[in-house]
Amino acid sequence: EVQLVESGGDMVQLGGSVRPPCVGSGSTLSTYDMNWARQAPGKGREWVAAIAPGGGSTYYADSVKGRFTIWRDNAKNTVYLQMNSLKPEDAALYYCARGAAAGEYDYWGQGTQVTVSS
Repeated sequence: EVQLVESGGDMVQLGGSVRPPCVGSGSTLSTYDMNWARQAPGKGREWVAAIAPGGGSTYYADSVKGRFTIWRDNAKNTVYLQMNSLKPEDAALYYCARGAAAGEYDYWGQGTQVTVSS
């Protein structure tokens, strides 16, 4: 019923920026926490950021805090992850996910690839 589609991933220079959107369809995302997570080759999935339904509260993993910003445009049913000052370790497949109860997710996107050249 709910579909999440990420896009905007790219190959970027070390220290560069990228801002993938996550667009929801089939249901409004506005009443849900939204999250971004990532998975790099050879590594487990890592939670990156979360945002409250109204956008007033955000949370970040220590590894990205100060460099990444999660924000949302509920009128467009879209959540963004602004990634700045990219490091080689940021290269990963980035997923958005809708939050459910107790910190769990109920829907995931297919992911968008971010590659960092050095």
